[in-house]
Amino acid sequence: MSIIRVRRVTRETNIEVKLNLYGNGKSDVKCDIGFFKHLLESFSLHGFFDLSLRVLGDIEVDQHHTVEDTGIVLGQAFFKALEDRKSILRSGFFIFPMDEALSLVAIDISNRPHLHYDLKFRNKFIGELQLELIEDFFLAFANEFKCGIHIKNLYGRSDHHKAESVFKAFGRALKIATLPVKRGFVPSVKGLL
Repeated sequence: MSIIRVRRVTRETNIEVKLNLYGNGKSDVKCDIGFFKHLLESFSLHGFFDLSLRVLGDIEVDQHHTVEDTGIVLGQAFFKALEDRKSILRSGFFIFPMDEALSLVAIDISNRPHLHYDLKFRNKFIGELQLELIEDFFLAFANEFKCGIHIKNLYGRSDHHKAESVFKAFGRALKIATLPVKRGFVPSVKGLL
């Protein structure tokens, strides 16, 4: 598998990703929002994706542009890596336990973007990360990768554990969905996605 590179430069952000879909879970993430960096590293590790990511954004204005545009760029990288949608399992899910928190993520690489998001927090921030923006990240990713994502936190006390269990489950579910299968196989009875 070749290395996929995507860069997005706007007046608000400058984000560059290098992705190896079938890597070892190595990450090199540069981001000024510490907890967001931690979540992206967890996603990379648990999905066995090699990920190099440089995230610069106008966080002096707000974190929204930075978090959402990171979802856009990552979604574009995965789309580029699997543009023909052939020879992969297509769907996957994972339930990830993290101490007292339990989260489920299911993904369908269907060429139809959709997000169902059921993750509630007690606080507005973890560290510097504005928690409501996690939904914007996943929506941007789903729209750009053209996949369906279902996220549900089943329970948990710690906002930290809830968020992290979601990103770990996201990595594992996406790894399962992208597992290689029979060469040329189109994972749809229609014969096209």
